[in-house]
Amino acid sequence: MTTLILEAGQHTCAGLKAENQDSCGAHLPPEPQLGLKGAAFAIADGISSSSVSAIASESAVKSFLDDYYCTSDGWSVQNAAEQVLKASNAWLYGQTQQSPYRYDKDKGYVCTFSAAIFKGTEAHLFHIGDSRIYRLRRGSLEQLTHDHRQWLGEQNSYLSRALGVEPQVDTDYRRLTLEAGDVFIFTTDGVHESLSQQALIQHLEQRDDTLPRSLESIAKTLVAEALANGSNDNLTVQLVRIAALPESTPELSEQAEKLPLPPLLKTGDNFDGYTIEREIHASSRSHVYLAIDGDSSARVVLKTPSIDLSDDPAYLERLLMEEWIVRRVNSAHVVRAAPTHRQRNYVYTAMEAVEGQTLRQWMTDNPDPSLETVRGIIEQVAKGLQALHRAEILHQDLRPENIMISSAGTVTLIDLGSARVDGVAESYMDSSAESGQLILGTALYSAPEYFLGDLGTPRSDLFSLAVLTYHLLCGEFPYGTRVARCTTVAAQHKLRYRSVLSESLEIPTWIDATLRKALQTNPLRRHDALSEFVHELRHPNPEYVNATRPPLMERYPVRFWQSVSGILLLVIIYLLSIMNNTS
Repeated sequence: MTTLILEAGQHTCAGLKAENQDSCGAHLPPEPQLGLKGAAFAIADGISSSSVSAIASESAVKSFLDDYYCTSDGWSVQNAAEQVLKASNAWLYGQTQQSPYRYDKDKGYVCTFSAAIFKGTEAHLFHIGDSRIYRLRRGSLEQLTHDHRQWLGEQNSYLSRALGVEPQVDTDYRRLTLEAGDVFIFTTDGVHESLSQQALIQHLEQRDDTLPRSLESIAKTLVAEALANGSNDNLTVQLVRIAALPESTPELSEQAEKLPLPPLLKTGDNFDGYTIEREIHASSRSHVYLAIDGDSSARVVLKTPSIDLSDDPAYLERLLMEEWIVRRVNSAHVVRAAPTHRQRNYVYTAMEAVEGQTLRQWMTDNPDPSLETVRGIIEQVAKGLQALHRAEILHQDLRPENIMISSAGTVTLIDLGSARVDGVAESYMDSSAESGQLILGTALYSAPEYFLGDLGTPRSDLFSLAVLTYHLLCGEFPYGTRVARCTTVAAQHKLRYRSVLSESLEIPTWIDATLRKALQTNPLRRHDALSEFVHELRHPNPEYVNATRPPLMERYPVRFWQSVSGILLLVIIYLLSIMNNTS
């Protein structure tokens, strides 16, 4: 089973009131969008004191269901949904400010809001106000949201938080693991204030094998019972049952499972509309070829998996993920996917060919680059990383072999085979890569937190960029080869940064201080963003300019101890000579 299967039903009515200020809606997209973005459900309740709150609740639900699916596929559910809610809140608040109710929030464009996005094997809940979300699991009912209502006594209360009240919105977020059979219940206060939790359980647990009840009919029954119990408010119920859970990301797993692996290719072979020019690289995991597209005559780079990995679907999906990523990132410093004109018949990726040489070869040809040259290279690499980070993608394997530099000096990231996409990672069942047990990057450039089993963050890519900067400047590594052996926090605390300063390099002290900060083993002590690190490589941070020069022992540890040993030897010789003279 590769698809999330849901059953849903909903019902809303005005009840005893003349107008229904509640709103509810759902969007269950087909694959592959279901696997990439999930299924969204939302419910909103306008406040009774406002004559325009029905507009607020309807707008909140509609904009959430529409705009969420317009966000980047690479974004995490939390980021995408919260950005949409911020925009919705700003619009509602703006409508109130432009209306006669700008000084009376109780009459403005205000509503409560609760939503859930079911993606992969998880539910992501978003909540503002006093509408509710419950979960019924194996006969036990749990309220998953907290009412944002401030009580002034037994009878008097007011909403302490709602959508559209303030310029900024504070949304509750909760992430839960799903189980097949879970039922999620969304209600407005007109229902849950007039219907006991036991009644919810009884109606949802009631079974009739001869005539199964749909969730829509159950929702109508719950609304009718709440109305019969004396509810004098609008009433809305939304029900979602988890029928089956997926095992992988459908879009990529389908290609990996259905398409065969290509054969070994050689110069002159015609392969899926491409003519192979030559093999660029071969390893136990993949083969890379330079080829000509038969339709456009453009040069492309094809990467095919090794036949030995035909039984490793996780690897095949990671290989396909590389092209999936670059089709969603637009940057002059990230390789582009080759245009697709034909249906593919094998598992492989096709990228535009990047002219130039790898940064590794460039470093061999230019062993002593100037500080300004290094700055220019690092600034371009950072721009590529920033484009990835904006799409919530971590590179995770930044190294000279994965970077191309043209004769004009343009730098391009070319290999994203180890990248992590937050939005796609949420669709996977737990795996070694996602639980931090598999280090996909190169040890010398990988951030220390990976060796603790932690998932990376943008600051992990920052660490790798700083290692690359350090290596370009002096040809060494800030902690030698010891980082990969430090698999505990205590071991990492013993690591000592080696200053990049030396007598042979004309590097300002503040550059070394900038590198020292970016290369902290604790990610929280590094720069907050790539842009801050890049800025400090060119503009001295006042905190560093007045900093004292690192001690000689830290700058030249070998020379320091050689000097100490020499001095001690002279002292011993002097003392021995005195002893001989006195005897």
